[in-house]
This record gives sequence, C-alpha cells and structure tokens, in this order.
Amino acid sequence: MTTEILQCDTAYSVDHSVQEVDGETVGAAVEGTMAPCEPHWDQHIPWPKIRALQSRLLVASVALICFINSYDGDFVFDDSEAILNNKDLDPATPLSNIWKNDFWGSNLSSNSSHKSYRPLTVLTFRLNYLLAGGLHPAGFHVLNIGLHCVISALMIDVFAILIAGLACDGKTKSPPKASVLAALFFAAHPVHTESVAGIVGRADLLCALFFQLSFLSYCRAFQTGDKTEKFSVAWMMVSLLLCAVAMLCKEQGITVLGVNASFDILVICNVNIYDLTRSLLVAKKAADVIEKVRNGLLVRLALLLLGGSLLLFARWRIMGTGPPAFTEVDNPASFDENVFFRIVNYNYYYSLNAWLLLCPWWLCFDWSMGCVPLIKSAGDWRIIWLLLLWACLIGLIRQALCSPDSSGRRTLTFGLVLLVIPFLPASNLFFRVGFVIAERVLYLSTAGYCLILAYAVAHCCCRWKRPKKLLRAAMLALLGVNVARCALRSQQWRSEQSLFTSALSVCPLNAKVHYNVGKNLADRGNQSAAIKYYREAVRLHPKYVHAMNNLGNILKERNELQEAEDMLSTAVLIQPDFAAAWMNLGIVQNSLKKFEAAEKSYRNAIKFRKKYPDCYYNLGRLYADQNRHVDALNAWRNATMLKLDHSLAWNNMVILLDNIVMFSV
Repeated sequence: MTTEILQCDTAYSVDHSVQEVDGETVGAAVEGTMAPCEPHWDQHIPWPKIRALQSRLLVASVALICFINSYDGDFVFDDSEAILNNKDLDPATPLSNIWKNDFWGSNLSSNSSHKSYRPLTVLTFRLNYLLAGGLHPAGFHVLNIGLHCVISALMIDVFAILIAGLACDGKTKSPPKASVLAALFFAAHPVHTESVAGIVGRADLLCALFFQLSFLSYCRAFQTGDKTEKFSVAWMMVSLLLCAVAMLCKEQGITVLGVNASFDILVICNVNIYDLTRSLLVAKKAADVIEKVRNGLLVRLALLLLGGSLLLFARWRIMGTGPPAFTEVDNPASFDENVFFRIVNYNYYYSLNAWLLLCPWWLCFDWSMGCVPLIKSAGDWRIIWLLLLWACLIGLIRQALCSPDSSGRRTLTFGLVLLVIPFLPASNLFFRVGFVIAERVLYLSTAGYCLILAYAVAHCCCRWKRPKKLLRAAMLALLGVNVARCALRSQQWRSEQSLFTSALSVCPLNAKVHYNVGKNLADRGNQSAAIKYYREAVRLHPKYVHAMNNLGNILKERNELQEAEDMLSTAVLIQPDFAAAWMNLGIVQNSLKKFEAAEKSYRNAIKFRKKYPDCYYNLGRLYADQNRHVDALNAWRNATMLKLDHSLAWNNMVILLDNIVMFSV
C-alpha cells in the first residue's frame, strides 16, 4: 500500500487509502476530517469499553495498589546523601543555594560535584521537610506514590494520541482499549519500584510528569480550532517551557523534544518513513518530497532545535568545571581500551535493560562493581543476548516501517520512539555515565515497551479470535503477577536491611552489595556478621577502600590492632587522599603506642580535609598521652572552632586546664 505524504498544514492523521482488513473493506477518512479514534485492531481486545474518567481512576488505583505498602518506609540507600545529609533541605539554608548546588548538596563548581542539576526536585524535598516539620519519610513516600498515580493516569491520554491520532485528545468519551491496557501495564511495571519507593526517584517522577505535559501541550498546538492557523506558537512555547521544567527536575527531560519532533513528522505531517526514503532515492521525486514537508514543519523543527540548543548551552554553563569524573568501578565498559569490546559491552548493557523490561524479576539497587562482568572474548556466550536484542529491534523496525496498517505503523513507531529516545542520555553514546544499569532511568522508556506490548496483545487478539477468554485470562494474569511483584519489591525497599539482603541473590559478585549488607549489620551491632561481608567485599574488589576502612574500624574496636593497621595502611596506599582512613589509622597507631606515626597520619587527614574537627580532637588526645599539654589544648581549641558543639573537645579542655591549675598550685 502506498501512503501519500501530506502537506504539513494538515493538523491530524489522515489515511487516503482503502484497505482490506480481516476480510472487510475499511474506508479511509475523508480529507480534512479527523481520523477514527479507534483503529480496527483495537476492537478485538477482550476488554470492555471504559469512559475516560473511569479509565484514569482504574489506572491510578492499580498504581496505588502496587506501591502503597512503601508509604511508611525508611530513608534508604541514596536517600542518605540526597535527603538526610543534604543541607539544602534545611529551612535555615538560603533558598538560593538550591540553584548553586547539585542534587546531592555539593557546589557545582567543585571538582567532586556529581554535576546532576535538579533544583526543582530538591525544592520539593524542601517542601516535604517544611510540611512535615523535619525529615520524616512518610510524607516523602506519599508524594512519590501520588506522582506515580497521576503519571500513570496521564499515560492514557498520551497513548490514545499515539494510537489514534489527535482525534483522541482526552475529550472523547472512551479512549482506545489499547491505550488503557498500555497504561495499566505501565502503572504496574515492577521496574518502577526504585523510582517510586526510593525517594531519590522523585527526580524521575517529576521529569516524567512534565515530559508528558510538554508532549500534550505540543499536541494542543494543533487543536486550536482556528482552521486558518497551521499551529499555535503559544502552545509551542508552553511545550518548550515545560521541557525546561522537566530538565530542571532531571536532565533526561530534554528528550521530550525528540518525541515531539517525531510526532510532528509522523502524525501531523503523516510522513511514511519507508515511502519517504524510497522517494528521496529518486532524484525527480526528492524535490516533491521537500516541497510537501517544507511548509510549517521546518519552522517547528527549527523552534525545537533552537529551544533544545539553548537548554543544552545553559546546562553546560551551569556545570562549571565540565562533566563529572567517574571511576572504572562505576562504569567499567567505558574504560575498556579496546573499542570493539567497549561497543560490545555497551550493547550487552542494552540487552540487560531490555530484559528488565521483559522480565522484571531480577531487580537490584546497584549493578556496579562486578555485578555484570565484562565481555572480553568473541567466544563469550553472552554475545547471544545482544544479537537477540538487535534481531528483535530490527524486526520491530521492519514491522513499523512496512506494515500495511497505518495505525499499526504509527503505534509501533511511537513505541520504539518512547523506548529509545528517553534512554539515550543513559546509553553512553554522547558521554560517559556513572552506572552500569540503573532501573530508575527506565521509567520513561517503560512507556514505549508497554505501548508495544499492548499492540502485540491486540494483534494476537486480532489473529486468534476464538480463544478470547484465554487471552483475557492471560492479560489479567500478567497484570496480577506484575502487581504482586511490585508489592513484593516495594516491601523490600521499605528498609535498608531487606533492600540490601535481597540484592545478594541477584548480584552476588557486586562488592558494593556485600559492603552495604556489612554496614547495615555493623550499624545494628552485629560486628561478627559485618566482618564476614566486609571481607567478601574486599575479596571481590581488592581496591575497595571504603570496605577496608570500615573493616579496619571494627577490627580496632575488637582490639585486633595489627590487622586493623594493615587494612587501613592498605586503604591509604590505594587512595592517598582518603582523610577518614588516615584518621582511623592514626587512632590504631596511637593505641599501638606508635605516636610519631600516629601524628603523621592525623596530619595527613587534616591535610586532605581542612575542616575535620574529629581529627583535631584525636590529635589532641595523642598530645595529651605524650603530656604535650599546650599542643593538646591548641588541637582541641581548633576542634571547637570548627564545631562549636564538640562536647568531647570542650570537656577535655576543661579537664586539662583544671589539671594544669591544680599542678601549678
């Protein structure tokens, strides 16, 4: 079937052909009228027609059921840095600091900054702090759950437009069945658990919300009701503004511009990519194609390009010192010197992300530090997975380009667009990222997968009409399994103990998993078990200085001083600027009566961390043990100057001064 490439001033999808579908002749829409709201294959889904409001309530309710049990969970994992240790949440901190610091509270100009600029997300954290009167996790969790419910309900409108065109703009009585089904799959996808149950995932939720609003505003630009206008510049500006807001929640928000551009080309201009490519290969027809897409489209694409360029320029200026510096343990594939195997490993990571969408059973809070061993040989059997990934993608692309059904082409194409474009910032294609796999970055890409899945279900129902009860049961079973998995996974995210322990079976080679389990056990007073996990972390990653530091501390407390000294000495040898390890080494050396070595260790700690009141306090104790009273007094005075409420330093100064007076008398 040949589809005519319409001029760009047609603000809706039109199919001028007549095609035969399942033995019935289906007439195309009359030119200048909206296309039918429901494609023919949508009618075969064994699902009742539901009104728009009821559909949104249903999807929001399913989203609520999936994650409601995380509402009273603790602050876990990255929440410690982004929430508990972030001074930007404190009302006493100037509000302007939010615009100067990164997501974790560090100044953007610092070389140690993560460079993640998400001030609007931090602003919502601060609002939670104010409303709750402190750092109480329940309010943070409730807002996250509420955001996911709203986003899931809005997905119906997004999917309806992508499936049926602008005729389904959210004002129709009943959206297409496939849009509701895809939204249900989205609401109940277990990979969302990190974004919803983890408070740091607020960035992904807010980004997704404004991503949706930007896309819907872009669609609104072609629904002004004024037939003389090609599009509304005002709504285009609103869409760009909402894109900027999404980007201030999380950097991934800028990818909505790519989705908007794709929508403009494929739906507003009704361009068939396959036919367009064939026409461009013929010199005589190329001029006709250019003429057909010249009006309107080029102006809108220029606006999108200009807006995106300005946003990227502003983002680059904000970063200050340049992109963040990541280590090999964060993203080992990006440090592979062999370009071929670097590309192979990147593609292997993509296949694992795809597997998490298909089968979200093996979920983990962290996938770094050996969790995914690198492919270093062409004979590695895991190459099969990336070959399978590309075979599936090529098959989907072929179907999206060559399907005789225009609505099917559009649905599959936008499924791929939503799957791929939001994932691009995490793909390592443009810059190195600081992770191997991160479930939270799949939040938006899941929408594309769910749209493709809903289309696949509809296509199966269209081909196999008789066993509809079986197909309906399979759909409900899939939803039920996903809801149960969401509930189980969100239960694991309620506390660090359950979260870290659950990762042991998923990523047993991940040193960070063993480190976090050990740290959690140590915090709860189980030092014997903590030692076991710290040792395993060091075995898996022999340069894991944080595990060495914590293990050295426990050994010190158990009076195993010689091994503690060896462990901490190794840590500072690997990372010479590790101030905490230098201080702990000084404490151990002081206990071993190695006073000169201890003083040197304390001095090194202060050298690498200028404002270190605890180290000054320990240095004062060292001087006191050597009867160097004046030096001890000066050290404790420095500690109190850096930390006014350092009670131990104040007490020791009082005792020392009292003793000096007593002996002088």
